[in-house]
Amino acid sequence: MALAPAVRRREAAEQRAERLAGALPPLMVAADRVAATVAQGVHGRRRVGTGETFWQFRHYQHGDPINRIDWRQSAKSRPTFVRETEWEAAQSVWLWRDGSPSMRYRSKADLDAKSDHATILLLALAALLLRGGEHVGLLGADRLPRRGRAVIGRLALALDAEPAESAPSLPAFEPLPRHAQIVLIGDFLSPLEDTDRLLRRFAAGRIRGHLVQVVDPAEEDLPFDGHVRFQGLEAEGVVALERVERSRSDYRSRFEAQRAGLAEIARQIGWTFAVHRTDRPLQAALLSLFMALAMPEN
Repeated sequence: MALAPAVRRREAAEQRAERLAGALPPLMVAADRVAATVAQGVHGRRRVGTGETFWQFRHYQHGDPINRIDWRQSAKSRPTFVRETEWEAAQSVWLWRDGSPSMRYRSKADLDAKSDHATILLLALAALLLRGGEHVGLLGADRLPRRGRAVIGRLALALDAEPAESAPSLPAFEPLPRHAQIVLIGDFLSPLEDTDRLLRRFAAGRIRGHLVQVVDPAEEDLPFDGHVRFQGLEAEGVVALERVERSRSDYRSRFEAQRAGLAEIARQIGWTFAVHRTDRPLQAALLSLFMALAMPEN
């Protein structure tokens, strides 16, 4: 019997997710250790109020208690709906990773591209959160956050389908439930004023956020010598330097100024900021990010 298209798509998504997650088996071992260490998970450590305020109706998902179904709303249309309060909607984490062309950069053949590390970090974090009962959504792709094993497949499929040539360096703003959390993973080389404007819009909705800047070691150190021709990955053009080492000090100063600006923006709005280099293990970045998500609100 031929499989239905929806079944084939789901199985393909799960297979892609397994291939992506399987790229770093030690990372998944580290994820299990983190989950065991943070026993209470994110739910037990948040403070989001009484939570009786109605937020929205959402489609019934496998595992939802039957007494949560809103039969009156469900009778109006074919899908079965669950009534969700603001507190429940707040138990959601929205994820985004930069898929723009600059993320494809790697300075050496034995290093992963920045996009590979960003994707694996997002999927590993999602696996941890889902294991703890969280609702996870992909910013810009999901209307509602979801939970359950199948979410990983949908995330991997959505990330894999994103056209790299037209992917933006920053996500588009969209309203999220108050007290939800958002994780943004990218190189954040966009102008600081653009990043500041976007993050403040999210923060104004009482969204807790976490930035992870993923960089190639050469982007920090500019280790090149002699005549070097730099080709921009996002239509910036070509820059040729005869003695690139003479520009190293100025370059590093500008790069550090960009990073310091990101850290200051995050500090002002009460978000966290972390840096991950692609020549370093992902386990530390995953642990730091997961612990930041588990911290209670001030």
